Amino acid sequence: MSEDATVLFGREDIRRRIEELGRDITGDYEGRAPVLISVLKGGSVFLADLMRQVHLPIAIDYMSISRYGDATESMGRVRIVKDLEVDVGGRDVLIAEDIVDTGLTLSYLITVLESRHPASVEVCALLDKSVRRITPLPIRYVGFDCPDVFVVGYGLDFQERYRNLPDILAVQDLSALSADPDLLVPYLKGVPRAVPGPDAGRERAT
Repeated sequence: MSEDATVLFGREDIRRRIEELGRDITGDYEGRAPVLISVLKGGSVFLADLMRQVHLPIAIDYMSISRYGDATESMGRVRIVKDLEVDVGGRDVLIAEDIVDTGLTLSYLITVLESRHPASVEVCALLDKSVRRITPLPIRYVGFDCPDVFVVGYGLDFQERYRNLPDILAVQDLSALSADPDLLVPYLKGVPRAVPGPDAGRERAT
């Protein structure tokens, strides 16, 4: 089992980093009431923990975005499946993303939100996989720099599995997981804590 995946970011590291992000956001938005937005489904776990560390009178809302025409993120068109219920006009908006890689979908989302005339739009990403970036993006808050590996856990899925893992795992062999989507089920029942390697990804200061 130890060869199937390794712990890239453990639950305690995630918890501590989100506390730090919450303090930064609270300080930066002091005296304001930002709207925190999550993109379903993956970002909902991150938002649930982040919002409890932001000590301001925030509002929260959710969007769901679908890409069609091609299965890859770098191609195809984007459409909104679920739109916001909150009017963001004149409000400070903070998008809470689980992971940003190519940036194409997030760029589309920012454009949509800016067309609604908010006071500001900023991004808080738990993971930044900048090595895959296609579209330059201003990401104000970043939890961790993520290496170019396939990750699951803490909201991130593979075929709708493993979102409920408390740690973020790096999948060692994606082809093996594709052949057997239940390969990582034992991790749901607990796996020995692993220490990330030197190139596993570094926390970024904000």
